[in-house]
Amino acid sequence: MSARYELRFSGSGGQGMILAGIIMAEAAAIYGDKNAVQSQSYGPESRGGASKAEVIISTQPIDYPKATAIDCMLAMTQEACSKYHYDIKPGGILLIDSNEVKDVPKGHFKTISFPIIETARKELGKTIVANIISLGMIAELTGIVPHEAVEKAVLARVPAAFVELNKKAVQIGFQSAKGLK
Repeated sequence: MSARYELRFSGSGGQGMILAGIIMAEAAAIYGDKNAVQSQSYGPESRGGASKAEVIISTQPIDYPKATAIDCMLAMTQEACSKYHYDIKPGGILLIDSNEVKDVPKGHFKTISFPIIETARKELGKTIVANIISLGMIAELTGIVPHEAVEKAVLARVPAAFVELNKKAVQIGFQSAKGLK
């Protein structure tokens, strides 16, 4: 791992992108023995407007808490992809929901396309865990945080009634990304 790894989770308000960023930062810092900071940005709408969460993960102290050269970005909607892809660094990863993002931006990064929301609906009957599936996918694609750390952070954040659902969602994410590298 380089001294600094930058992640961006983007989608629309209500899709859990902020929560995904918080969970990834906790996975890195609490369960992964790394330094992490998380920031967030969203429009005035509580649901429907573009939103993003950014996470910086490092083995060194983090001197600047804002993302400037994205190593891996998740885009769950076309609006978020179009608005936030501009600073993915060369060699980075853009993970898109293939059913939602049709106008795929060009760049010197690898684009990985997968039906994240549809998978949540088909496999688990709940689209609300699409963000957790995407967390598992990002952990597998980047290797930046161990699977165990991500799973522990997810399970520490969800109500007891939803532990099994979220455990399945993160595992689906890990497995789905294995064939996409």
